[in-house]
Amino acid sequence: MTDSEAPPAKAPEGVSGAPALPRPVLEIASGYAFTGPALDLGALLWDGRCLPDVQIRIPLPMLNRHGLVAGATGTGKTKTLQLIAEQLSAQGVPVFLADVKGDVSGISAPGQENDKVRARAGEVRQEWTPAGFPCEFYALGGMGHGIPVRATITSFGPVLLSKVLQLNQTQEQSLGLIFHYADQKGLELVDLKDLRAVVTFLTSDEGKSELKGIGGLSTATAGVILRSLTAFEAQGMSPFFGEPEFDTSELSRVAGDGRGTVSVLELPAVQDKPQLFSTFLMWLLADLFHDLPEVGDVDKPKLVFFFDEAHLLFNDASKAFLDAITQTVRLIRSKGVGVFFVTQTPKDVPGDVLAQLGNRVQHALRAFTPDDQKALKSTVKTFPNSPYDLEEVLTALGTGEAVVTVLSEKGAPTPVAATRLRAPESLMGPVDPAALDRAVEQSPLYGRYAEAVDRESAYEKLTAREAGAASSPASPAPAESASLRGRGRKGDDQDSSVVEQVVGSGVFKSLARSLGTQIGREITRSIFGTARRRR
Repeated sequence: MTDSEAPPAKAPEGVSGAPALPRPVLEIASGYAFTGPALDLGALLWDGRCLPDVQIRIPLPMLNRHGLVAGATGTGKTKTLQLIAEQLSAQGVPVFLADVKGDVSGISAPGQENDKVRARAGEVRQEWTPAGFPCEFYALGGMGHGIPVRATITSFGPVLLSKVLQLNQTQEQSLGLIFHYADQKGLELVDLKDLRAVVTFLTSDEGKSELKGIGGLSTATAGVILRSLTAFEAQGMSPFFGEPEFDTSELSRVAGDGRGTVSVLELPAVQDKPQLFSTFLMWLLADLFHDLPEVGDVDKPKLVFFFDEAHLLFNDASKAFLDAITQTVRLIRSKGVGVFFVTQTPKDVPGDVLAQLGNRVQHALRAFTPDDQKALKSTVKTFPNSPYDLEEVLTALGTGEAVVTVLSEKGAPTPVAATRLRAPESLMGPVDPAALDRAVEQSPLYGRYAEAVDRESAYEKLTAREAGAASSPASPAPAESASLRGRGRKGDDQDSSVVEQVVGSGVFKSLARSLGTQIGREITRSIFGTARRRR
């Protein structure tokens, strides 16, 4: 008996007229008939028709099981992010969006009704109402219209910085040794000049002996690191590192009306620096992972983080780096954070990471070349068995249509559903730059992060030490004398002199001030080598 000849099946709850539909459609409809809170994506596509009685949805508690939004350029990925972000915000969930192309800022303003919007809303049975959502706008290092987002070198850590500087494994290990030395000596690395000062000191006649007991630093490797830093600065990267450092807890804010704040990180100014912005996004995620408490399964996520242009993060990544990403994605779910990777095809994401992504929205793929055809076949294999011919469907989808499978309320994959997506209710395009600037300047966070601060850190400490030694080599200052006398001793005396030197330094005092009531700290580093801040 064929599907069309099968006896009518009982309609799932909420699907009117469904008994007249083919059995596969009823099975798909049953898979999305959730009873709890959910996000509405759109209506089912079947045999060339849009079936508004069959609504495709994602259960809200499953958003922290992560996801993937994929598809070729121009297929509607950005509008899908906007649609999901709007509904999350409306249900009180904060959202982070990376705005690579500069067209997501419109989420803060009501959309404009037109013939296309009316037609789409009618097709999917959407009650479309224009609405803007509470937003904060950020820009890396202040390059753009948003509130500056900076990180200190100490917090960023050697693993992520090595990826930005494109260092090899040996050089990365040496950079880790440099960070270890700076951590132990209380030399906080705030910006790039601090790191250069420490590397230069450790290769000087005076500093060479400092690392001998823990492996040493070769002159050749130090030279590579210094040249990479110089090239990095020459590309205008200095503003991204410094203080005040961005507190990632700002991303979890809820507006006064109970809606989740949408944090939009503007990236058009750094589109040509993919290593930088993709690694910075990973730093944000890693910092959240460190600081958020364990909450287990929750009724709704604490934050949903959209990681755009995800393939840039994985390109040329070492095995250790990929392992760290996999572990972070696997464990951050228990902190109530959902991560959606956004890229062109699932093959852009390593298998171990892809396996953690329970919710999938796959827009159209092209099959113009042998490589395209191979990517298409690989994509189809990542979906559950389906009554669709997915190779045909994925190449025939229109803009704003996608193949969807998510996790049900019980955590099981839902049936694959070709879907015509809803229209976002906010503005589908950028807001006026002047309006964006006003929104940024009126933010309560603007005064906190707008102006860069250059306080005493490793560079100032080492420069002062060198200047003091040069001005009075025969009569060193008391603090320096203690340090120099300590070098002639062994054992406990030498350890004591190091403690005296660090505790008496301006670096230690500055660091203690920056930590409030703490008198210094032992820096704890994560699997990414990022420093955990104590708030």
